[in-house]
Parts: sequence; C-alpha cells; structure tokens
Amino acid sequence: MTVVTTPGGRRFRLSLFDLGLACCAVEFVAATVREDPPPTAPLEEAQVLVVSGTVTDVSAPAVLRAYQALAEPRYVMSFGACANTGGPYWDSYSVTKGVDQLVPVDVYVAGCPPRPEALLAALEQLP
Repeated sequence: MTVVTTPGGRRFRLSLFDLGLACCAVEFVAATVREDPPPTAPLEEAQVLVVSGTVTDVSAPAVLRAYQALAEPRYVMSFGACANTGGPYWDSYSVTKGVDQLVPVDVYVAGCPPRPEALLAALEQLP
C-alpha cells in the first residue's frame, strides 16, 4: 500500500488493480506512467478495482471473481463509456450493459476514452 496525493491535495493509502478489457486500459496505463503514478498491486492486495473497457457476458464471471478477491475495504471504479454502459456496443447481444450490473460501482469515469488525468480526479471521489 502506498500513500497517494491527488491533484486536489488529498492524501490516502490505497492500491489499484486494473482489469483492462479494451482500449480504455491504454488510458489507464498512460495515467500510471506519469511522474507520480497511482500504485498498482496484485489483485489480492488491491483495494480499488478499475474496470476499463467493454465487459462482455463471457468476461463477466472473471470480473465478479476479481471483485471478490479484492482486499477490504474494496472499491470499484468504472473507467470509460464501455465499462459504464456498454458504450457504442450497448446493443450487442454479448455486451454487459455496464459493470454495475455485476458489482457495486463507487465511481464512474466518463469518456471514450477518458483522459489519463480523469483517473487521478476519480480517486478523489472515492469514499
């Protein structure tokens, strides 16, 4: 666990795990290679699950397992339009209409794809 200072000056201890399912995962990586990146951790040690990209019905059980493996207290961030609502693929027979259909989401980050700075701004919104 690492102390994180957000752009707004809030300091707290947490660790992230990115479940990168599509192109939004690239933006997550862009945010983590910054000068002061948010800490990433193995799934069993992470407190924040960042779901970035399209969740399909096939990948849904893996998302649920990842959520159940998080350390307590656990938080979920839905990162990007596809994770939030299915994005442009919402009407596909195989796309889950948002990760909140599977697990409780604490913070939604809009965009297709969201800007890397949006990750750090979303961390400030965590309870």
